[in-house]
Amino acid sequence: MERLWAPWRLEYIKSADDETGCVFCAAVEGDDEQRLVVHRGARAIVLLNKFPYASGHFMVAPNRHVGEFGELEDDEILELHRLASSGMGGLAQLYAPQAYNIGWNLGRVAGAGVVDHVHLHVVPRWAGDTNFMPVLADVKVLPEHLAETRRKLADIWPAG
Repeated sequence: MERLWAPWRLEYIKSADDETGCVFCAAVEGDDEQRLVVHRGARAIVLLNKFPYASGHFMVAPNRHVGEFGELEDDEILELHRLASSGMGGLAQLYAPQAYNIGWNLGRVAGAGVVDHVHLHVVPRWAGDTNFMPVLADVKVLPEHLAETRRKLADIWPAG
């Protein structure tokens, strides 16, 4: 039997049921390293996804707890998208992705894992970045620990 080493998974499994409240509000108030916060703006926060689709997958959320896209204020919408763009610049410098998926999952049926605090996903993509592992073994392979990705992206975050 072959083994896949993914040391961060045990930490997530142990803490999955401990997470109460809103993950984005906790990040706004919490420790950057612990909450995987990459950058803080005036109206929005950038953090890595704990369960990423690909290395460097980050989310941008308003600091204010907002459950409906239509409730966002114009300045929040602008900052959310500017931070997504800045983060793409940082990802480009660090990892040179060939493409990006950017999107809002609004509502459970649309795929939102957190339905009561809107957030924007930015997922870097490379040719061949999906493989048989998720299909056959229900496992995603990430080449870098999340803490290291957070540190690198925070360090290189483009000036706004």
